[in-house]
Amino acid sequence: MSKTAIIIPARYGSSRLEGKPLIEVNDKPIIQWVYEKAQQAQLADMIIVATDDKRIFDAVKSFGGEVEMTSTEHKCGSDRIREVVERHPEISYIVNLQGDEPMIKPESVNAVINNVKNDANADISTLVRVIDDEDDIKNPNLVKCVFDINGYALYFSRSPIPYNRNTGISKTYGHIGIYGYKREALLRMTALNQTPLEKTESLEQLRAIENGMKIKVTVVDFVPVGIDTLEDLAKFKSLVS
Repeated sequence: MSKTAIIIPARYGSSRLEGKPLIEVNDKPIIQWVYEKAQQAQLADMIIVATDDKRIFDAVKSFGGEVEMTSTEHKCGSDRIREVVERHPEISYIVNLQGDEPMIKPESVNAVINNVKNDANADISTLVRVIDDEDDIKNPNLVKCVFDINGYALYFSRSPIPYNRNTGISKTYGHIGIYGYKREALLRMTALNQTPLEKTESLEQLRAIENGMKIKVTVVDFVPVGIDTLEDLAKFKSLVS
């Protein structure tokens, strides 16, 4: 039976905020906030946390979530997800939902699933939002995206794209780091070698583009609250207090 799975990669180590999946806000760890948002996405059949840390494993078990241990050798979340998917032949579509996005909207998760399931040309799907703040546009940590008239990504960059030689024509779009994959696309991408543009920008999705894979883009209107720093954590707390 073909199933759609939301898989949430979660690791304890973080250069900027150690142990963030287990930081409690309103008596719930952040990983639980993310998991409960995923449960509201009606198009998903399964939700699995993929971790290499027993503390996270035990925390997910304690609130009744599904969780699987993975290798400590994985270099990125996609490889961790691949390990889980290979154990589940019934999984045909995968959502990679980051474990530090506690404000993700269920309808946005559904949009990612819809695109990858119903667009025959899409190998991968993702989300973007319009950004117009100059600080955001110049911020290398906020990845920008340009896409063609059919909604397929042309390029992702940490630099401002497009360059506004002529202003007021094209909008600037910031990438939201959630991905939907067809099973074969995930397995193919994670088996490929890193590519020059991927290494240059340190953006894994460029590996897919450089190898001719199609990434379908949906424009949404929410501002994500990813938690990477103490400032991000304080902002999230203020929103849910």
